[in-house]
Amino acid sequence: MPDWKLPFKLYIDACGEGPGATLYQTKIINDKPVEGPICFISRQIKPTEARYGASQMECLCLVWSLEKLHYHLDGTVFDVSTDFNAVKSSLNMKTPNRHMIRWKIASPEYRGNMTIVHKSGSIN
Repeated sequence: MPDWKLPFKLYIDACGEGPGATLYQTKIINDKPVEGPICFISRQIKPTEARYGASQMECLCLVWSLEKLHYHLDGTVFDVSTDFNAVKSSLNMKTPNRHMIRWKIASPEYRGNMTIVHKSGSIN
């Protein structure tokens, strides 16, 4: 059960099979911080998405996760951890492609509350 007073952590990752995400909160148990899962989500990629490059797949993963976890994340402060360093810059491209434009439009409500953090694949 989430504690609505605590910040959330969203771990995202996309692969050739599809996007996936895990929503966590860090709680203090016996004076130690413990990450506890709130939920796990994933799906298969659609045939048209199979042609996406790494940047597009990771951005798809982020926006899809935000849409699916809107109930938990709306109005909260949270970190997004990704193993793909270009997610943050991809959403701020000066000349985005049509997918990036659509995803950029879909995610502005989270901009002030969301911090994107890069963690290498072995840590994320």
